[in-house]
This record gives sequence, structure tokens and C-alpha cells, in this order.
Amino acid sequence: MPRANYPAGLGSLIWLGIVGLPLYVLVAATFQTRDGYIDDGPLALPDHPTLANYRRVLRSDFLSYLLNTALVTAVCATIVITLSVTVGYTVVRARGRASRRIFQIFLLGLAIPSQAVVIPVYLVITKLHLYDTLLAVILPTAAFSLPVSVLILVGTMRDIDEELYESMALDGASPTRVLLQLVVPLSRSGISTVGVMSALHAWNGFLFPLLLTQSKSNRMLTLGLYDYVGEFRVDTPALLTAVVLSIVPIFLVYLFARRQLISGLMGVGGK
Repeated sequence: MPRANYPAGLGSLIWLGIVGLPLYVLVAATFQTRDGYIDDGPLALPDHPTLANYRRVLRSDFLSYLLNTALVTAVCATIVITLSVTVGYTVVRARGRASRRIFQIFLLGLAIPSQAVVIPVYLVITKLHLYDTLLAVILPTAAFSLPVSVLILVGTMRDIDEELYESMALDGASPTRVLLQLVVPLSRSGISTVGVMSALHAWNGFLFPLLLTQSKSNRMLTLGLYDYVGEFRVDTPALLTAVVLSIVPIFLVYLFARRQLISGLMGVGGK
């Protein structure tokens, strides 16, 4: 029989406590009243559990913020997947200097933080008359997700056996057919990884929604949380309820795509 690893078990329990305590505080607070949360503290169990916080959040503009965020996330993920697949395929299959330069330009994007270019982005968006629209958030968010997405898919596509490319070429397949019938099916793990990562980036985005939108109708979840923060008071239970509800959709996406996400990240290095 294998020997028990007590240090590993103890370390697992400690890690469980580190991860579980914030989740407990987050969820328990959603069933407390504001006064009860202040009087009993964040670690106390609710004396009289209530769903009033959930009713209040769902009756507010939360669903409008959720719809805006879901729309931005879906469009960003679609743009990133489409462009990164085509760029990755070009980099892997084209042997010229131009394809290498394209790849280097995308890699350069990994070194540029979004905070460093907020003023140029703002000026470009206003010149295009896109300020205070969801498209103003979608375009820069997708752009900053592309470098790492191209890197992941280039590594995934380089792992495809060269003989498969050659066999389809002998059959007279066009580059588009090779991409759709060979590369895309064999790159599903990398594409899933790109989709989940770009969706997470868009869903949790704060900087671009803050700077490039203004009206309440175009507000996203990360900004909508400010509805529960006043000048002289903070409704912490309602705020944490909105946080819990905003976590659920993107957590379900990650839950169903976690295997593809892990396998795609393992293939980043390529051959």
C-alpha cells in the first residue's frame, strides 16, 4: 500500500483554508442584512438568512449590465479566435520573412501594457466617433488579447504533423480547406484556450469600460458594482451579491472548458 503523505495532506488543508475562507465570507455576506453584517462581522453565520440582497440586485440595472458584458465578451472572443487562427496559420505555414515579422510584431504586443496606451486609444476612439459605445470597449479589448492568443495557437499548430499538411496538399486541397478541415479540428484545445482567456479578459475588463463609456445604458458589470457604493456608505452585502452573480456565468464557461484550457496552455511551447 502507498505510504500516507502527511505533509502533503497538511499543506492541502492549509491551502483549502486559504481559498475557502474568502469564498465563505463572500457567499455568507449575501444572505445577511446590511445592519447584521456590520453588527456580527464578515465571519459570522447569518442569524436570519435572507434573499433580499438577491432580489434587490436583480431588480436593479444588474441584468442590463450583465447583457452588455455578455455581448462584449462574446464579440471579443469571436474576433480574437477568428484573427488568431488565421494569423497563427499564416505564421506556421508561410516560410517567408514577412510571416516572421508579423509574428514578431504580435510578440512585441506582449510587452506593451494597456495602461501605457490609454491616451492614444482614447484619442483614436473619439476620432472614430465611437466614444460611449460598446464597440469602443470591444476593439481595444480584443486587440490586447491577440498577442498571447497568437502565441498559443502558433505553438499548437506547430505540433501538427507535417505529413498531414503534405497529404492534403497532394490531394489538391487549397489553403482554406487545409485550415478548415485539418488545422482547426486538430487545434481545438488551443482554440478553446484562446476563447476562454479572451472571454475572461473581456468579462473582467475595467480600464477600457471606465475610460471609453459614460452612459448607464453602456455600463458593464465591473462599473455597475459602484451602484452599491455611496458617498457616505457602502452596502456590502448587496455589493458582494452582485459580485457572486457576476462570477457565475464566466465560472460556468471555465468549468466546461478547463481541460481544453490546460491542454492548450501546455502546448504553447510548440516544437
